[in-house]
Amino acid sequence: MMVGMSTDSQNVARRLTAMARERLDAVAVAEPLKYNAQGRRQYRHVTFRQLDEDSDRIAAGLWQLGVRRGTKLALLVRPGIDFMSLVFGLFKAGAVAILIDPGMGRRNMIGCLAEAEPEGFIAIPLAHAVRTILRQRFPQAKFNVTVGRRWFWGGVTLTQLRRQGLGNSVPSDATVSSDDPAAIIFTTGSTGVPKGVLFTHRNFDAQAVQIRDFYGIQPGEVDLPCFPLFGLFNCAMGVTAVIPDLDPSRPAQADPAKIIEAIRDWKTTQTFGSPAIWDRVGRHCEKHKIEMPTIRRVLSAGAPIPADVLRRMRACIHPEGEIHTPYGATEALPVASIGAGEVLGETVQRTREGGGVCVGRRFASVCWKVVRVVDGPIRSLSDAEELPVGEIGELIVRGPQVTRRYVTRVDANALAKIADGESIWHRMGDCGYLDSQDRFWFCGRVAHRVLTADGPMYTVRCEAIFNRHSQVRRSALVGVGPAGRQRPVIIVEPNAPVDAEAAKQSLLAELRELGASSPLTERINDFLLHPAFPVDIRHNAKIFREKLAVWAAEQSKDR
Repeated sequence: MMVGMSTDSQNVARRLTAMARERLDAVAVAEPLKYNAQGRRQYRHVTFRQLDEDSDRIAAGLWQLGVRRGTKLALLVRPGIDFMSLVFGLFKAGAVAILIDPGMGRRNMIGCLAEAEPEGFIAIPLAHAVRTILRQRFPQAKFNVTVGRRWFWGGVTLTQLRRQGLGNSVPSDATVSSDDPAAIIFTTGSTGVPKGVLFTHRNFDAQAVQIRDFYGIQPGEVDLPCFPLFGLFNCAMGVTAVIPDLDPSRPAQADPAKIIEAIRDWKTTQTFGSPAIWDRVGRHCEKHKIEMPTIRRVLSAGAPIPADVLRRMRACIHPEGEIHTPYGATEALPVASIGAGEVLGETVQRTREGGGVCVGRRFASVCWKVVRVVDGPIRSLSDAEELPVGEIGELIVRGPQVTRRYVTRVDANALAKIADGESIWHRMGDCGYLDSQDRFWFCGRVAHRVLTADGPMYTVRCEAIFNRHSQVRRSALVGVGPAGRQRPVIIVEPNAPVDAEAAKQSLLAELRELGASSPLTERINDFLLHPAFPVDIRHNAKIFREKLAVWAAEQSKDR
């Protein structure tokens, strides 16, 4: 047991220490290296005991450096063994890790980091070079650690930090309570400016327990986490994490052959990633008649996963395997989950008819309600109007894995949080309804409603009508004009380029006919084709409808 951690602490790092005792020399993390002369992938790996001891050294080194409980440190390190050791080292030191997606672009990333006010950076050389050039944006950053070669800036290297930790330990002053901050993680900004979400140790611990228990994850399993943070939960659950060879900020560009290679090399039993990854992997397996029989559990998060992707993935994993779609948000995850069997066997037909996407049943620790949509703050639960089964409103949730506040863009707290005595409900920003089985059906984002003179139109419900067309990869409903008098426009991204004018007009005519066939879409008269939808940075799956709405308005002007 590491020094400074009380037995009743919910610091998720204690779970790594427990696994290090149970699993000792079992592999905790493996990261890909180069190929050998025979063309076989090589890996570097550490055991649970090595990972636990290394993170102890890092925690002690941080305290020797002057880091104290609550110190905020930006972590800008590529996924791998060092990333895992550093995060657990930060947890053990009682520091607060600031985690951010580099895929959001340099300007957004620098802006988000500046708003978080880091007191230091643990980062690769390029990040330190930028930090040094922009030092005026980070006046408090004095605890700086370079992961790699240090150039012209100060601070220590990770190697030096580890040396400083040798023979030292973290004092009891580092002990954190369950409600102390553990990390600041930024939202994707898919419906606005990215916001820094404060995670407590209680939040992380609840996430690990709920995910483990709901899916029946056992120590000794092997996971391929195509989203870096999920690897942390693996280590806390006694599961080997095999880091995939991909750019986590561009999952839609992942090489499916490399994903399959790692699964085969390590006989992976589980894998986690976005629908964009499983679309590529499923198509690759179908085309080349590849099977992945060791995979018994696929988790897909970030956006609803299309039925055809579910079918392809089910066909190439273990016959008794399942694809699960956990539902939630950066601020509240996990909230609910549904399996491919239930989707393909029951809910998909209702989805195709415009009934929304069923995200399944809630996790045991979650309470949820659907309340009437309010475009503004809801100060207390007594001000929220709960809606009956079947009526569309906004989903609100409460539970130990639900975060309580933003620490950047703090004005968003009034819009996203609802007070209920000592409890806080989070407004998911999602429209939908509960059915008689207490399942939530997602109908679209609140911010994406098209507010026409005849009432609101919901994106996911309307888009489903057009997604049935064989030439449509995906569609997006947007509104043009002022709220309350918006003109609904359907934008379609075809499966393949449609260059000939006659072919375009034919497709548009067929889309109009489809729209007229449903009461949900019969009012839509405007249709546009778009070559490639803009999508979110984290999962490459959520459609940036705000950008498409601007584009649609520009197209209208040009007519």
